[in-house]
Amino acid sequence: MSPFYNPSLSKLDLIRNVAFRSNTRLNRFSHSLSLLSNENYKSIILPNNGDYLMRIFIGTPPIEKLAIFDPDTPLYDRTKSSAHTNLTCDTQSCTLLPKKQQFCGKSQECFYSYHYGDKSFSVSELVVDSISFGSNSVHITFPKSIFGCGYYNIFTADNSGKAAGLVGLGAGPFSLVSQLGHSIGRKFSYCLVPFGSNSTSKLKFGNQSTITGNEVVSTPLIIKSLEQTFYYLNLEGITIGRQKTIQTGQIDGNIIIDSGTALMYLEQPFFDDFLASVKEVIDIEEVEDIPSPFHYCFEDPNSSFPSIVLHFTGANVPLQPKNILYLEENNLVCLAVVPSNIAGISILGNLAQIDFQVEYDLEGKKLSFSPSDCTKN
Repeated sequence: MSPFYNPSLSKLDLIRNVAFRSNTRLNRFSHSLSLLSNENYKSIILPNNGDYLMRIFIGTPPIEKLAIFDPDTPLYDRTKSSAHTNLTCDTQSCTLLPKKQQFCGKSQECFYSYHYGDKSFSVSELVVDSISFGSNSVHITFPKSIFGCGYYNIFTADNSGKAAGLVGLGAGPFSLVSQLGHSIGRKFSYCLVPFGSNSTSKLKFGNQSTITGNEVVSTPLIIKSLEQTFYYLNLEGITIGRQKTIQTGQIDGNIIIDSGTALMYLEQPFFDDFLASVKEVIDIEEVEDIPSPFHYCFEDPNSSFPSIVLHFTGANVPLQPKNILYLEENNLVCLAVVPSNIAGISILGNLAQIDFQVEYDLEGKKLSFSPSDCTKN
């Protein structure tokens, strides 16, 4: 059971948290875009009211921390670790930081400052220490891992106060996945439980992350040279109902897959075509007072919502109502797909990934989906 399961949270409370985090997350993307042999490793994933936390252990002796798994870095108390080492500005690792964000301390310590579009920021020192996975009693440790020790941080997207920081799973040089590299075969997978669930699931690395079965579909995983942190997919179109298919008209990586954003964002005018098609197929009168940030809500939770299929290059991914709809209080149902107000940015958020095993194979440059009951993962 997740220690963060909160039965007192109403659906309205949950949806407000989710909407806030998704919108601030979108702004963070905007700001960012403008600038051991192959063993099995895994970490627990816990739902946290609209985002997901992973359990890691930092330092020597290892201290347990919970952090949002996302393209960034975790925090810890370096004074309690015997393996801690500062990095100086003349080290190769420090020179990999963007020049506009890196600066030196009085003793040539390597610092960086990140500012995001949602007013989140972090002032941190680049350090070396051990990172471990496993249980409280058994750990698999990776010594000499590089990450940021935050001195002054504000993360507006985490209003729960439960996250100690952010764990990078992106393709950039300092991410956890990049540092573990060939020791995990450059692959990982996760399975996200539904929002509000009292269950946990696992983030898996290496051979254990490989998903199998007749329902597995795969699509090219695209990493753009100027934006190495993000993972892109080719979304060719979306089918609503049995016959209505709309095409994106775009190729070469037009949507970011992201576990830190809840909602699905579609770039206009593709969103306009999608919403018009949904209204045409479902033929249910929408409510007048639509809560932000949604654009289509109705008051009939028992109505039959049309099937939605996402068409990626080489992979058709059918979504269930839980992947596309939010059920609010007073029988209000809202479509969890909204327009992106940032040109060139569409996002496949974590709601659309719930109860799917999702495998990232960086070596094979592919991403795979398989439907699953993640509470049993």
